[in-house]
Amino acid sequence: MSTPFGFGPGTGGGEGSGGSGDPFGLGAFGDPSQMAEAFAQIGRLLSWQGGPVNWDLARDTARQAVAGGDPSPSFGDRSLVEQALRLAELWLDDATTLPAAGGRVEAWSRAEWVERTLPVWHELAEPVAERVQEAMTAALRDQLSGAGAEGLPPGMEGLLGAGVSPETFAQQLQSQLGPMLKAMSASMFGAQVGQALGALAGEVVGSTDVGLPLAGTGRSALLPSGVAAFGAGLEVPEEEVRVFLALREAAHQRLYAAAGWLRPRLLGDVTAYARGIAIDAAAIESAVSQLDPSDPAAVQEALGSGLFAPDPTPEQQLALTRLETLLALVEGWVDTVTAAAAEPHLKHAAALREAVRRRRATGGPAEQTFANLVGLELRPRRLRDAARLWELVARARGTDGRDALWTAPDLMPGTSDLDEPELFASTSSVEVDLDELLGPDGDGPQA
Repeated sequence: MSTPFGFGPGTGGGEGSGGSGDPFGLGAFGDPSQMAEAFAQIGRLLSWQGGPVNWDLARDTARQAVAGGDPSPSFGDRSLVEQALRLAELWLDDATTLPAAGGRVEAWSRAEWVERTLPVWHELAEPVAERVQEAMTAALRDQLSGAGAEGLPPGMEGLLGAGVSPETFAQQLQSQLGPMLKAMSASMFGAQVGQALGALAGEVVGSTDVGLPLAGTGRSALLPSGVAAFGAGLEVPEEEVRVFLALREAAHQRLYAAAGWLRPRLLGDVTAYARGIAIDAAAIESAVSQLDPSDPAAVQEALGSGLFAPDPTPEQQLALTRLETLLALVEGWVDTVTAAAAEPHLKHAAALREAVRRRRATGGPAEQTFANLVGLELRPRRLRDAARLWELVARARGTDGRDALWTAPDLMPGTSDLDEPELFASTSSVEVDLDELLGPDGDGPQA
């Protein structure tokens, strides 16, 4: 299991506030001219009161990571993206019964991707950060309460004033250090989230690369720079690459618009899994025992090492399996529908399909980001199994029967069905009222 947010041995980063290893900007202390700014940065970070993740720092870190070589899409770029997405919708009409999602069609820079998707990352990242922040606060309280002078952090025994008992001093110290510790934790997570999102923004090609509609439904987007990077070395015309990726983006949007239960179910499963991640209490207590308010960089280094229990609980493993199955079903359906729409028109459709699959198999943005942020890893084997299942279902029940399964979660294949897709496809067709899925006018769900 991957360590959430990348915390673990050897995660120290570069210098300055933009690096995940030094959110307090203390790498600048070698230059006296920058000391004032470094202290000001510390003050800003320690005054954060906006929750378990410092999202201002996360945004700044992510945008700094993508600042180089990230021009805003030109008018020509936007026109090409719009044309590709409009063409994709026409071709998808022959490959799926789910209607076009409608809404806006946009071309984004990497920085715009960060801004547009940040609200969803709030939902995904904060549960883990909240668990760690609570654990650190509890560890500080346990260490300071009722332990006497010997229980105080190193170097603080001499701060006891005349007539002040160790217990009273510990309570006063806790009230002062508690908010600071929360701010340190929020900054630590903000730096790590920003680093992860910056790296992801450099890889994605649209708004749905991780299998989730990160920008919400009703908004399709491609990143011209990401499309160009994806096509590099494939020896496929750029126009084919762009249209194929537009097909995937539009297919995702159709699915999430038609299956209204899907997006909240996936996001809910991710956050539920994250809330259940086990925290290594011993590691937290060890880090807090070394707390030195005069050295926030050392505190951050101590807190950034081994905070998470290495193995998921049985309940977590079950939740993980359910989530991976549903994500695989989404990606498998998109893979199948995109291939069906592209093959009659694009000479290199098969090569592009395989390129996307290889990208996932070698640790593409979906796998790495889930692993770094909430400890989730998508298994590429399940994606191929899901695509095979959807192909078999379409042969047995037709496109209508395949797409009708998205009407409700109870109709969906399960994990065991991915193991035996032929058996699932050969069972008697399920009668589903498509009006429930498409709406009374056949134009999708009603507002």
